[in-house]
Amino acid sequence: MDATRRDLILQRWNAIQYDVLPELRAEVGVVTPKLARVAHVLEWARVEEFVADTWCGLGRRPHTRAWLANAFVAKAVLGITTTVGLIERLAMDKALRRICGFSPYARLPSEATFSRAFAEFAKARLGERAHEAMIKEHLGGELVGHISRDGTAIEARERPAATPVVAATPAAASKKARPRRRSNQAVPASGSPIRRQRGQTLPAMLAELPTVCDRGTKCNAQGYKTSWNGYKLHIDTADCGVPVAALLCSASMHDSRAAVPLSHITGQRVTNLYDLMDAAYCSKELHAHCREMGHVPLIDHNPRGGDKEYFEPADAVRYRERSAAERTNARLKDEFGGRNIMVKGHAKVLGHLMFGLLALGADQLMRLRS
Repeated sequence: MDATRRDLILQRWNAIQYDVLPELRAEVGVVTPKLARVAHVLEWARVEEFVADTWCGLGRRPHTRAWLANAFVAKAVLGITTTVGLIERLAMDKALRRICGFSPYARLPSEATFSRAFAEFAKARLGERAHEAMIKEHLGGELVGHISRDGTAIEARERPAATPVVAATPAAASKKARPRRRSNQAVPASGSPIRRQRGQTLPAMLAELPTVCDRGTKCNAQGYKTSWNGYKLHIDTADCGVPVAALLCSASMHDSRAAVPLSHITGQRVTNLYDLMDAAYCSKELHAHCREMGHVPLIDHNPRGGDKEYFEPADAVRYRERSAAERTNARLKDEFGGRNIMVKGHAKVLGHLMFGLLALGADQLMRLRS
């Protein structure tokens, strides 16, 4: 299924390839393929359109925030881990400086200025707004076949939040005296968070999701348990490989709790037919929710001690499209800074990851030009 506007893709590609890059080479000399990739990503991301520069006329005029935003997107594309490394690269590379918009002769902003600007971008959710606009522009009017949903571990350089200690009460003491529920007994449906989410609005759902840094554990592809301190990033990926929506939550939160709000966010941006999820999302409530939204759920069955149920042959072929989610997770971490989290706090960590997802989405759209 063709879920992209190929004519627009080629138009933007040709504008950079045959108009912008030749002028840049004439001005600064050699432009490496990596820098050409930065220029293409910035043209697709257009992050400068979502930055507003304010100056009251008193004091020194602040540095143009659009240039700083372009620099942070370039940082994700080039795989630069620290702000100091970004400033050093800008100081040595005239081509990169011009691509981001900085004057070739003016003094670069200091590290503190970059840090303050990043804090402003994170608070204003700049990366999320630019990513949403890009997805709506290029995929909003198309029919997407499959949305692959998955969560990936995000390691952070901060201390996990302490678990609150609740004082014992007589009622709690009496509960401890009672025999424990056996592990194979089902939890009452009335306490299901997914059932509660199905009756809530999107802001209410997002407000209930935990966002503090804590410790998470999950099984990897080989079946081994891994643990980490930090967060978990939940991503919806289209079958063309473009990340459509993302949520950052606490590492300890179960993947299934992000499915309902993430599906609503994705539904506001694209129209899809199939929802593809692994066994962590196996739930009757999620099956019913997907059907209510007009989607066909393809969720790997979790036997939970019973017999394993397998897909029909045609559904099994469709389920292979879920590998797009694995590729998105791998590319975000290996190519666009998902492994190098140097900031602290939910807002800043999400801001860093969204710059990477914005660059990843633009790069993936460019790959579809052929």
